[in-house]
Amino acid sequence: MGPLAAAYTTVTIAPPARWGGFGLRELWEARELLYFMTKRELQIRYKQSLFGVSWAVLQPLVYAFVFALFFGRLVNVPSDGFPYPIFALTALVPWIFVSQSVSQAAGSLVGDANLLGKVYFPRLVIPLAKVTSFLIDLVIALCVLGLFVALYGQSPSVGLLALPVFLLLGFVTALGAGTLLATLNVRYRDVTVAIPLLIQLWLFATPVIYPGSLISGAWQHVYALNPMVSVIDGVRWGLIGADAPALVDVAISAAAAIVLLVAGTAYFRRAERFFADII
Repeated sequence: MGPLAAAYTTVTIAPPARWGGFGLRELWEARELLYFMTKRELQIRYKQSLFGVSWAVLQPLVYAFVFALFFGRLVNVPSDGFPYPIFALTALVPWIFVSQSVSQAAGSLVGDANLLGKVYFPRLVIPLAKVTSFLIDLVIALCVLGLFVALYGQSPSVGLLALPVFLLLGFVTALGAGTLLATLNVRYRDVTVAIPLLIQLWLFATPVIYPGSLISGAWQHVYALNPMVSVIDGVRWGLIGADAPALVDVAISAAAAIVLLVAGTAYFRRAERFFADII
């Protein structure tokens, strides 16, 4: 081997092993890529949009108005003594963040199929960028929500200090569900059709329209297996002073969200070596 040949280094890129952990080191090394892909998602979403980022505010406001009209006035759904519009709005802000994140992340791999066959990078960046991009919408909506809370004369409670914890729980839930569905969607395209139905069913299994206090007894612990129960109860506790969610129920929700994230990531890592072939 001559000196010129010795100066070259051969780099071999191989697909991940059948089980190679969660790829946290790869994700950290690809943090700059995650930033640019998140930025790209924001640009695509609001480019040539009439209202732009205002959609982050308009969506929960419109839903809150519709829910207040039909469920608050016509059906008289209880709201734990709070004005129904603000009661619904405090739930809709985190709910819309999670539901949109899950929906977009689920279709992310199929939508970016052209990238999967061209260059190797941690595939988990794709659904993660989708979920992360909605954090900007969440922050904007929370600022407007705080204004409406003040206009309705509601006072935040000490639970406001725990608000980031409940929002993190929502983020973990969205990432876990989105990653799992994205992986399934690569193999079974029926997932794309089923996602709107699944999210609607999830909405009715979550205390968005009605208060979680309607579920009592031992069923509360079963109900808490839906992590969004604790997320919404926690947001209402912090922003409008509703009853604090029981610590045991928060622990159940957190455990369910972590199991969902671990299961979704594990399945993703096991199947990602075949993504380019299947898509």
